[in-house]
Amino acid sequence: MEYRILTHKEEEIILGKETERPFTGEYDNFYENGVYTCKRCGLPLYRSDSKFDAGCGWPSFDHEIEGSVRRLPDSDGMRTEIQCSRCGAHLGHVFEGEMLTSKNVRHCVNSISMIFIPEGEKNE
Repeated sequence: MEYRILTHKEEEIILGKETERPFTGEYDNFYENGVYTCKRCGLPLYRSDSKFDAGCGWPSFDHEIEGSVRRLPDSDGMRTEIQCSRCGAHLGHVFEGEMLTSKNVRHCVNSISMIFIPEGEKNE
């Protein structure tokens, strides 16, 4: 599998599992129709209709595309990390029990870990 070439900052977050600063990501306050894909390998991760404003400073989704996201215990022992199921890219963390949507789940994702593909365009 070929991966996209990442910038140093993208590597820090996607491979090094760091977190971008809140309210700075490209997709935090972004609500176009389309699909969010993994920046590293291009796997479709989230549809725009699952995105919601959680007010947390990062893009939030209450549902992933089936089979696209893997959940793992975070190294801090308290949170659950989410990764791309195909390439293992760090996406962010998932939280449950906050009652922000009817699904009661929030995928808190780094904008830098994704590429948005507008509705009707192909994922290259």
